[in-house]
Amino acid sequence: MPRFAAWLGLAALVIVLDQLTKFWVLSALRLGERIEVTPFFNLILVFNPGAAFSFLSDAGGWQRWFFVALALAVSGWLTFLIRSHAAERLLPLAATLILGGALGNVIDRIRFGAVADFVDVHAAGWHWPAFNVADSAISVGVALLVWQQLFHAPKEGQ
Repeated sequence: MPRFAAWLGLAALVIVLDQLTKFWVLSALRLGERIEVTPFFNLILVFNPGAAFSFLSDAGGWQRWFFVALALAVSGWLTFLIRSHAAERLLPLAATLILGGALGNVIDRIRFGAVADFVDVHAAGWHWPAFNVADSAISVGVALLVWQQLFHAPKEGQ
């Protein structure tokens, strides 16, 4: 049980970091305002009512509650997964990062009807879709989950 609590604490830390960075950006920038930080990195305030890469962003509003419900259902499954594998390292770490990121974005969907994004990475005039701390945690968590499945899956007969 203590390791499970530690994993949930890490998920809470992801949520807090995500919300603090969004609070700062929302107080510092106007919608669409861009601040050049480096030649390849800007801060910009945009709202994404869709999912990753603005999937379903123009769906008319129903997607807000669909993505909230989906994220909450996945969060329940991730919590079960973390609890079941709490003594391990890689699998619960991956699930914890995804959980914290998903819940960080759920907070935005409930508050604003969309997710606040602010990281704009670009090169040679091409911009990656804007993202946030929660999106980064989800991406790292998914990458770790894939790594765990490919290289740390139990051997046959174990």
